[in-house]
Amino acid sequence: MKFLSISLIVHAPDPTTGVQPPTNERFRQVVDAAVLAEELGFDGFGVGERHERPFISSSPTVVLSHIAAKTSRIKLFTAVTTLSLLDPVRAYEDYATLDHLSGGRLELIIGKGNGSAQRELFHVTPEDQWERNAESYELFRRIWRQDKITAAPKFRPALNDAEVWPRPFQQPIRVWHGSATSKESVDLAARYGDPLFSANVTNPIEPYAELIRYYRERWAFHGHDPAKAAVGAGTAGFYAAATSQEALRGYAPVFAGHLAMCKRMGVEPVFPTLEDFVTRSSALIGSPQQILEKVHKYHEQFGHTVLHLQAEPTGLSAAEHRASLERFQSEIAPVLRREIPDPPWDWDARPIADDSAAVDSAAGSAGNTGAAFIADAPPTVSAAESAPDPLADYRAAFVAGPSPEPSPEPDRGTWPPHLIPNAQGA
Repeated sequence: MKFLSISLIVHAPDPTTGVQPPTNERFRQVVDAAVLAEELGFDGFGVGERHERPFISSSPTVVLSHIAAKTSRIKLFTAVTTLSLLDPVRAYEDYATLDHLSGGRLELIIGKGNGSAQRELFHVTPEDQWERNAESYELFRRIWRQDKITAAPKFRPALNDAEVWPRPFQQPIRVWHGSATSKESVDLAARYGDPLFSANVTNPIEPYAELIRYYRERWAFHGHDPAKAAVGAGTAGFYAAATSQEALRGYAPVFAGHLAMCKRMGVEPVFPTLEDFVTRSSALIGSPQQILEKVHKYHEQFGHTVLHLQAEPTGLSAAEHRASLERFQSEIAPVLRREIPDPPWDWDARPIADDSAAVDSAAGSAGNTGAAFIADAPPTVSAAESAPDPLADYRAAFVAGPSPEPSPEPDRGTWPPHLIPNAQGA
């Protein structure tokens, strides 16, 4: 099993002290957290992308570029890249540049994102966000693989034999699909043989397990080897102490601060008590043995091989948070690494593109550059085997059909991630 440390770069008062750091200090904390994650032996560090308060993660490529300069080994992740809001050409340019600056340590987790404010900022509607996400992803992945591209997308100007620079360091790059509560992201991941990352922070285990089962079903339907499917999963909170009693005492002020915030905002928490939160959410709070048992409980349902923890204290003191992470790496991670397998690829491999060689420019080509972790194009399925394909139009000509009606979605802007009510996610 591999382990990531992730920050959404929330800029809000500390839930226990009420102190909000200056913006520049908050960015420094994120960079320091990444350096610490590498020092402690984490396998990856991720930065979110949000374009609304209380987040200041609107430029993840800039933040990750600075982290790349401060680290040397750790993988760098986006969590998530909101392709539904972005021009895929500009997104490609930014991430291809970061790919070079990091020496090929970059991996992407993509998704449509959440929040009404950022949709309004970019003039994206609930009705077209899934079309935009699918179209942007398919155009992005073609640009990454092809030296020249011709396409007639619906949501940006057409491209005619266009060249986009720089050409990438990795060919191709690994792209995960972030999923919260919706099947659209899962369908897209399964179709292209891409790994899935389950948010796994808001609700109990059941809805996430159902989506992961659906992912594996669709993966097999599209003809991919079941042994190559890969799943990552998040956690709603983390605090490891020597005993469960000590962990509950240490985390109690953090949870109380979150409940107080929910009360001020008139939000009903999903988990109303600390005991309920520890028992029914994905939070890893307890002794090392309790945490090991809980990760295995989730693994039985998910089959996940990558796990993420929150990068920052979020209510704990810096010393408490560091001690907890150190305990994780010394007492918990080694056991999980032995007992749960890694993803089905060489984690440290960086398939390097040859700038002097043309990349196959046929749309949907399956040019193999040695990266067996991704299926470059969906395999052909016979008419007898086929099922309704909500993305067929996207693949054919980037002209999408009508999008499904989304469920009502609350504005998640200032809510603690593990306390927000149910909503349609990535």
